[in-house]
Amino acid sequence: MYRNRGGRLATPVPPDRRDTAGAATLCSVATVKLQEFRAKTLLSRAGLPVPAYSVAATPAEAREQAAAYFADGSAAVVVKAQVLVGGRGKAGGVKLARSVDEAEAAATAILGMDIKGITVRRVLVAPGADIVRELYLAAVLDRTEQRIMLMGSAEGGVEIETLAEERPDAIARIHAHPQLGLQPFQAREMAFRLGLGDHLQQAAAICTGLVKVMIDEDADLVEINPLAVVREEGQDGPVETLQLLDAKVTLDDSALGRHKGHEALRDLDEEDPTDMEAREAQLSFIRLEGNIGCMVNGAGLAMTTMDLVKRAGGEPANFLDIGGGARSDKVAEAMRLILSDSSVQAILVNIFGGIARGDEVARGLVEAREKQTRSVPMVVRIVGTNADIAAEILAASEADIVTAESLDEAVEKAVELAGSAA
Repeated sequence: MYRNRGGRLATPVPPDRRDTAGAATLCSVATVKLQEFRAKTLLSRAGLPVPAYSVAATPAEAREQAAAYFADGSAAVVVKAQVLVGGRGKAGGVKLARSVDEAEAAATAILGMDIKGITVRRVLVAPGADIVRELYLAAVLDRTEQRIMLMGSAEGGVEIETLAEERPDAIARIHAHPQLGLQPFQAREMAFRLGLGDHLQQAAAICTGLVKVMIDEDADLVEINPLAVVREEGQDGPVETLQLLDAKVTLDDSALGRHKGHEALRDLDEEDPTDMEAREAQLSFIRLEGNIGCMVNGAGLAMTTMDLVKRAGGEPANFLDIGGGARSDKVAEAMRLILSDSSVQAILVNIFGGIARGDEVARGLVEAREKQTRSVPMVVRIVGTNADIAAEILAASEADIVTAESLDEAVEKAVELAGSAA
């Protein structure tokens, strides 16, 4: 299993399925994470019960927004940091305020706060809720079953990964039909399994809605934590309804072109600069936790290369697919991205020349080695189109490049060099 540098998978993977092929897990990382307020916008647009909210960038804005909610009869408002990391509450990024002064003070304290290395630039302001129960509900992409899976738990407001590891029986899982979607009986089944029989119609509608949002928006994850039973004042006294109090949505990066406006949902303030540079260079790049930088052409070959590195006792530092037809300048840019990671101790280049020409890749490697700012051992294996010319280019260069005839040999050398450099 591969993890991105943040150490967390983009979608919850059941413990009994975490020994599946690395490719399935890794693909889930290539997503666009949405801030809570943007996720709620998508859900509200789909007709789901999202309570009112506003977004403020200054304490004065937060005060003004809180005043409007108090004027509507709210006894309190919640001020929440908008960052793309978990643990906001524990870090002090979520505060309850019972007056406009408290709301402004809360926003003052939260804005500019550092939460896991991310600076808070916006806060969400929303009316406080009288919560009766908290639950968990999410639509996730189960790549093993190749279906959308609805996951739910009667225990909300907790880390679902921890719950899945410690008490997997506390999580209900239902797979939607690949063509027909989530069927009405499945939505009702999830409602009953969550103990929401008294809210059957609304709970079933929410289950159906989450799956629909996932399909319509090409999302990898639509997570509600918590989904809450909230007590409100009705015409005939207190009533209980379901509300989506917090939301997390990640979009499939590969499907952005099919949705006008989705690209604008990226939060560039929190995106890794390396990811932005890779996207601009049209490179498929995902940073991981290892120390062996990998440059490969073709996603399948890249995953195979990474699996062989792990089998040999090494750890890949990245997934990088330069694609077919990569020219020397693109190869040089790919090398620069790999070397921007200070943890990289060795580089493994594995090229199968089909559309990509081996000589173009070799020229790019030599050019990159001449310009690089730090010396890192490099092992290169190039076969296929113009591989013989590539070998001549590499041999004639003064760059410190180790060549290999086979992939197994290349992997063994890269792991050895990374170990000796550590």
